[in-house]
Amino acid sequence: MGKKFDNAMANVDVNKEYALEEALQVVKESIYTKFDETVDMAFNLGVDPRKSDQMVRGTVVLPHGTGKTVRVLVFAKGEKEKEATEAGADFVGAEDLVEKIQKGWLDFDKAVATPDVMGLVGKLGKVLGPRGLMPNPKLGTVTFDIAKAVKEIKAGKVEYRTEKAGIIHVPIGKSSFAGEKLAENANAVIKSISKAKPAASKGKYIKKVTVSSTMGPGLKLDVTKIKIA
Repeated sequence: MGKKFDNAMANVDVNKEYALEEALQVVKESIYTKFDETVDMAFNLGVDPRKSDQMVRGTVVLPHGTGKTVRVLVFAKGEKEKEATEAGADFVGAEDLVEKIQKGWLDFDKAVATPDVMGLVGKLGKVLGPRGLMPNPKLGTVTFDIAKAVKEIKAGKVEYRTEKAGIIHVPIGKSSFAGEKLAENANAVIKSISKAKPAASKGKYIKKVTVSSTMGPGLKLDVTKIKIA
């Protein structure tokens, strides 16, 4: 991995299970790149995501945001267009945006739509779906409360879902964030994922959690202390 990574690993005890705050401090001290790295949490859950009743999926608004500027596109008509613009949406429209996207334009990070235009937006399923950009009522991105949806996304709302191996990756901020802010964001994620436990999940739900920066080593967290947090 290189000398810089090896030096970062020197700060990590691979056999230790860290308390959250301590782990975040080590992550910050181990940064060796010149850019502001994203800090992520990875949850290994005791679920089988191949079964629909064990899929863990949800959203959480990070108290201190992600540290990233999110470009929000809104599919809406009439008064809802105005509402979206006033809430801070970067792009607002309906047929014009659908046509633009069909031609290959995808310069946005999140998409929201009002229910009445989903018939129109449905044409973009093959384009937006694989990229995770398709509005979804379960994630609060298909709604008539456009202002709330846009403001939450701009404030730091993130989505999560289990991958095939039962793992969830969630960003909790940037390495430049103060440790306290990263911890508050992390606890918001922990609380959300804990509440999202499927009724069909048996045995240990949160089996393992690690925290790391984009280029840094992963630190195992003490799951028992996480539950208390």
